[in-house]
Amino acid sequence: MYTRNQTRVISIGDVKIGGGNPVAIQSMTNTKTENVEETVKQILALEKAGCQIIRCTVPTMKAAEAFTEIKKQIHIPLVADIHFDYKLAIAAMEHGADKIGGEENICKVVETAKKYHVPIRVGVNSGSLEKPLVKKYNGVTAQGLVESALDKVAMLEKYDFHDMVVSIKS
Repeated sequence: MYTRNQTRVISIGDVKIGGGNPVAIQSMTNTKTENVEETVKQILALEKAGCQIIRCTVPTMKAAEAFTEIKKQIHIPLVADIHFDYKLAIAAMEHGADKIGGEENICKVVETAKKYHVPIRVGVNSGSLEKPLVKKYNGVTAQGLVESALDKVAMLEKYDFHDMVVSIKS
């Protein structure tokens, strides 16, 4: 048995997470997002298997632009997984992303997320832990991962942004 903390309710498309809502099943595609046909095929198979939220990587502008067509063909919220390029985060939201993960040029990203009512995913994992935290904790530790996530949360809150999902994995 486990206990759940009371958390803020966040809408990802039409799926609500947090608060007293049931845990939602999320997966991630392993296709090139730019390949709309293959990406949609994989998402539809995941939907059939019970997936409720899907995440796709957005490494290029073409991938961000593909969201427009992907959204037309799927039935679950589409999450943009962004790394290191705020322009891709903004483009993904403009093309229909239901949630964003990323951290560069946070002010511009927050402004666009507020405009489109898109929550931001704060993702931290053992491979992305900042070197100063690895050094501080003598390796990748739970404490370092939590500190990294909390730093990013504080950054978003500094811009009065609170619609976020925190993901920590190792």
